[in-house]
Amino acid sequence: MTDTVRLVEITDANRDAVRALRVEPGQQRFVASVARSLEDAATTPEGEPWYRAVYAGAEPVGFVMLSWNVPPGRPGVLGPYFLWRLLIDARYQRHGYGRAVLTLVADLVRADGGTELLTSHQPDEDGPGPFYRRFGFRPTGEIDHGEVVLRLPLSGS
Repeated sequence: MTDTVRLVEITDANRDAVRALRVEPGQQRFVASVARSLEDAATTPEGEPWYRAVYAGAEPVGFVMLSWNVPPGRPGVLGPYFLWRLLIDARYQRHGYGRAVLTLVADLVRADGGTELLTSHQPDEDGPGPFYRRFGFRPTGEIDHGEVVLRLPLSGS
């Protein structure tokens, strides 16, 4: 990874380029497209969606979406901080961008007062589970909509 990774608001100026990002064909069953993610964000306001394009230098390389600081007890929403989507374009995978995004997101959540970050994944062998576990996420023992729920503790700085 040669360029600094940063999270950029999606605007009319970059929306088409971000929506064009795609994972490898075999990964499409594990992560929804950017277009679908933006639709989910618009139709699920109770999830408090927060999303950004992932940039390396001047180039969009991915997309990330979280449920951000969801109030306790909201039905059907894991949280308060839940990594809902993480997509790195097929051309940019295996360059450290996914790990860099998780680091940025964990730092942002910690700065907002969050003590943990949750995510989930399908339990398939070739899915993203090993990637998340290498980063430090651990299974909670919960299953949500058929997906294994993982927790990353966010202790102090």
